[in-house]
Amino acid sequence: MTLSTDQLWSAMAEEARTFGGNEPVLASFYHANILNHDNFAAALSFHIAAKLGCDSVPAMLIRDVFHQAFERDPGIVEAAVADICAHYDRDPACDHYGMPFLYFKGFQAIQAYRIAHWLWGEGRQAMALFLQNRIATVFDVDIHPAATVGSGVMVDHATGLVIGETAVVGNNVSMLHSVTLGGCGSGSGPRHPTIGDGVLIATGAKILGNILVGEGAKIAAGSVVLESVPPHSTVAGVPAKVVGRPSEAVPALDMDQHINGSD
Repeated sequence: MTLSTDQLWSAMAEEARTFGGNEPVLASFYHANILNHDNFAAALSFHIAAKLGCDSVPAMLIRDVFHQAFERDPGIVEAAVADICAHYDRDPACDHYGMPFLYFKGFQAIQAYRIAHWLWGEGRQAMALFLQNRIATVFDVDIHPAATVGSGVMVDHATGLVIGETAVVGNNVSMLHSVTLGGCGSGSGPRHPTIGDGVLIATGAKILGNILVGEGAKIAAGSVVLESVPPHSTVAGVPAKVVGRPSEAVPALDMDQHINGSD
């Protein structure tokens, strides 16, 4: 279920008050990152910028860049809300809305990427590449700023995720750690995969080249995908072959890792 920005912010603030009261050691942490801010966008910019700041580019300057992006493209904040709801709905370990915001580096890396992507579109490639490097250093997630990523995306654990320059990721996609959306060839045209809506990409899958993974498809763990994948099919192996069909129309939502559903 996707909440509005105001609904999500109210839920996060109530959680922060409760958890801060129950664990006084963390009261200042919840205050600094959630309760001290007027809205979700302000808290998001503060929290992610604090992680990305460094000696040469302090968090305060990075936060200013986030504010510019949020003001000029409100869709960035809307996508962040959808991403939190995706984690809450799909990850059984996520039992409150503030958890992805505060603790999940997959969520945090995607939000930082969104700012880098906005900068890239604004012609500010130097700043975008700086953020790409900081995201890779801090979160161990490497997403080229020119890549296109939809909303409602859940990246679980996230360590080792790589998304190349011309990759396209649709809406409501779920992927796990060590996934690579890699390139093939050295030309200037598209050379990375396009991932359709609702796709589930399991741990360690490598999807390489200018190929299409159709909507509602499932990529099994450890697969190496070198050819386009039909919609609503399951592929597995090295190289990956079609081995069945997901049991649900949108496998990204139920996160079932079996080859042919739960049977």
